[in-house]
Amino acid sequence: MQIFSTLRRHGAARPLLLILALLLVGLSYSAVSPQRSSAETEMTQQIEEGKALFDFTCSSCHGLGGEGTSQGPSLIGVGAASVDFQMGTGRMPAARQEAQLPARKVNYTQEQIEAVAAYVATLGPGPGIPAESAYTLSLEGDEKAEAIARGGALFRANCSACHGIVGGGGAMPNGKFAPSLAETSDVHIYEAVRTGPQQMPLFSKEVMPDESVAEIIAYLNGAEEQANYGGITMGDAGPVSEGFWAFIIGIGGFALIATWIAKKGARAR
Repeated sequence: MQIFSTLRRHGAARPLLLILALLLVGLSYSAVSPQRSSAETEMTQQIEEGKALFDFTCSSCHGLGGEGTSQGPSLIGVGAASVDFQMGTGRMPAARQEAQLPARKVNYTQEQIEAVAAYVATLGPGPGIPAESAYTLSLEGDEKAEAIARGGALFRANCSACHGIVGGGGAMPNGKFAPSLAETSDVHIYEAVRTGPQQMPLFSKEVMPDESVAEIIAYLNGAEEQANYGGITMGDAGPVSEGFWAFIIGIGGFALIATWIAKKGARAR
């Protein structure tokens, strides 16, 4: 007891007791606090990797916090789907300012793209990268055929004015264009519908539910897989382009023939 009494009177007793108390509190908290799951740890690492890549390759145009600059728009609230579309089609990073960015060779792995997307998603709420079930039909037989028919009607009503009757693409004013959808992956078509890149309008789930988007994608896939039994498709742009070429070649050809006949008749007289 005399030893404990002597220790209590020692000058270092209080600091040591405080350290011991803090140590006990820390050990008690670590014992009862919930442990982070491996998924949460992986997500944190992915976001950190994405931020490092964003700072290196994207911040010069979009700002260190994604707030945007004179060289690039704000990314706050665009969501992971927008990043996956823009980087996954090679449109970003942009090589130079253009009227409209075309699809290019992709310079990043899918893991790197998803890392940047995960970081951008932390800047503000926005559409996420969809699961495959969101844009894929799970129907067979007659039900699938009916769904594809509905998709064709939806595409013609909402998309064909710019993208052509079966997604062949088309020109727009001021040097802009609606790209061909023939080589665009299903997930990127879905993301374009949900994020409205460049000139494309944005379709929310309230306006166009996932089922309708899946039907449109199934229609495009079916049109692309359809056999061509001959003839000139003329870009699959539909009756407008066909009528244009019919007028130029047909009427123009007849006009040239009529002119030639008239000149020949005049020389004969």
